[in-house]
Amino acid sequence: MPLSAPAPRKHIHTRQIDCRGYLREDGLWDVEGHITDVKTYAFHNDWRGHMSPGMPIHDMWIRLTVDNEFVVRAVEATMDGTPYQICSGATPNFQRLVGERIQGGWRRRVRELLGGANGCTHLVELLSPVGTVALQTIRPYLRYLVKQSLAAGEDDPTVRRPWQIDTCYGWSSENEVVRRYLPEHYTGPNPPAPGATAAEEDWGPSDA
Repeated sequence: MPLSAPAPRKHIHTRQIDCRGYLREDGLWDVEGHITDVKTYAFHNDWRGHMSPGMPIHDMWIRLTVDNEFVVRAVEATMDGTPYQICSGATPNFQRLVGERIQGGWRRRVRELLGGANGCTHLVELLSPVGTVALQTIRPYLRYLVKQSLAAGEDDPTVRRPWQIDTCYGWSSENEVVRRYLPEHYTGPNPPAPGATAAEEDWGPSDA
């Protein structure tokens, strides 16, 4: 349902954020974010001179390459449009994210590493939706692959061991979660009946 009709008004500013997730051929994931800020009026910038309506004052990109465990393996940050010439000097600092894991507390950790004079306000803000998109890209697709494998049957040589197994106590191959949802990978007591398959309902953690 759209918003109600607004009061008479004049459009002044537009911020656009675009985030996309990609599965790479090498099995890693690229999650990219792009942020722009645009005015509807002309103004002067001391570094760039005359800024026409629609010319982005901020035009910045960031790419995180992560693995199945959401660990950042590589970072690339670029600035195509900035209000000050020196802004791009902050981009090398974003390499501090390499080795960090996208998980609860991600935004706090980003601020610890890149807050204040250590980073760029706009790229730091962009890393919040980029983290969310990483979760929404990777988790559902891995669940999809697991369900496709299960549908193919446990004897199918293409079936791969799901990445979640043994990553925490709940997903131990000896515990009930795996016994119930991924019975062919269960190694604990009281194994499920032969031919048992995952429940039809959602079998894993929420997308968060």
